Amino acid sequence: MKIVAITACGTGIAHTYMSAEGLKKAAKEMGDEIRVEIQGAMGIEYGLTEEEIEAADLVIIASDIGVRGRERFENKKVIEMDPGDIIGNPLKEYKKAMANLK
Repeated sequence: MKIVAITACGTGIAHTYMSAEGLKKAAKEMGDEIRVEIQGAMGIEYGLTEEEIEAADLVIIASDIGVRGRERFENKKVIEMDPGDIIGNPLKEYKKAMANLK
C-alpha cells in the first residue's frame, strides 16, 4: 500500500519527529510504502508533492493540532492518529488503524 502522512504536535519538536519515525518503522514492517511530511517548529519539512498524494492509497494524519494544507487530501481516505500513541507502540497503533479501514 502507498501511504502519505503528516505528523505534527503542539510544540512541533519531539513528538512530531518521533511519530514520523514510528510511522516509517511500522509501515516498513508491514511492507507498506510511506512518505511523511513533518509540520514542526521549523515549518514544513519533506513536503508531499501532488504526485505523491495522487498516487497514495491512504493518508495518515498523526497530529494533536491542526495541520496546514489539509485540503490536499479532499478526495482521499484519511486516518487520524495521535502522535503519542504512535510513539508508544508504533506497530500496534499502525495495525489498529489499518484494521479500521476494512
